[in-house]
Amino acid sequence: MYDKILELINIKFEYPSLLLLIVVFVVCNKFCKAKTQSYYMPHLHMYKKGTIIKSTIINILKWLSIICSIVALTSPIKEHKIINTKKDGIDIVLNLDTSGSMRAVGFNQQNPQQNRWEAVKDIVNDFIDKRTNDNIALVVFASSVMTASALTYDNEALKKIIKSLNIGVVGQQTALIDSIVSSINILKNHKAKSKIIIALTDGEDTASITPLDIVIKMAKKHNIKIYTIAIGSTSVYTLQKLSQQTNGKFFQASNKQNLKLIYDTINKLEKSKIDQNKIILKEYYYFYPLMISFISLLFFVYLKNKKEV
Repeated sequence: MYDKILELINIKFEYPSLLLLIVVFVVCNKFCKAKTQSYYMPHLHMYKKGTIIKSTIINILKWLSIICSIVALTSPIKEHKIINTKKDGIDIVLNLDTSGSMRAVGFNQQNPQQNRWEAVKDIVNDFIDKRTNDNIALVVFASSVMTASALTYDNEALKKIIKSLNIGVVGQQTALIDSIVSSINILKNHKAKSKIIIALTDGEDTASITPLDIVIKMAKKHNIKIYTIAIGSTSVYTLQKLSQQTNGKFFQASNKQNLKLIYDTINKLEKSKIDQNKIILKEYYYFYPLMISFISLLFFVYLKNKKEV
């Protein structure tokens, strides 16, 4: 019942000025009455009570018919606003190092006992929350490479996967280049206008079998941009070359706070395009007052004729 009342409150009129016609009818009823002959009838009091009730009903029907007709003319409607959002999102693969060196502590200055992997998970989850329009995949690497999640818009599911991953899940060494190959394979057949890889590691590549130059050629062929992030005191040559050759950027983070700023920077550099078109659908309600007016008019004519007979 409450929902129905709220629905009625939201009804608008396309031509509200026509409601002034009610005032015109009221004024005419008051000052434009037709003059009629009067007759004296004896014993009138015997019929007076029934006549008054009947006249009242006829009067109510007359005004109900008039008012409902005018309300129908104003065209009562309810507007339904629909936001049609066209998302031109970005395909992103997050490459995360889960090798044994990620157990090192001290990366988070505010919580020195937190290891690198736990700190990275916090920052990456925050980054995922901000990418509401993007298709994100997750690749983790150490001695081997594992696709933890294919491209998905389900950010909550992605965060649950990250939460379940632990250091050493795919070994203890670092196969960074091979992980880039897996990421390129995820992105290459997708049609997004922008495709990026964000690769994070804290050590040198010690387990890949794919040459660096081959990976760079693959990324260029499929127009994939690679952002690389080094944490700790790792060699940066491979990371710098990957980013420079693919129009990405290289970053180096000395602590968790720096890492957060890096992901915030990437978030600002890679903006998704969103176009919104507002569509207003109108639901018309003129039929209901028109139907009430018609029924009232029928009863009015019937009772009026019956009275005169």
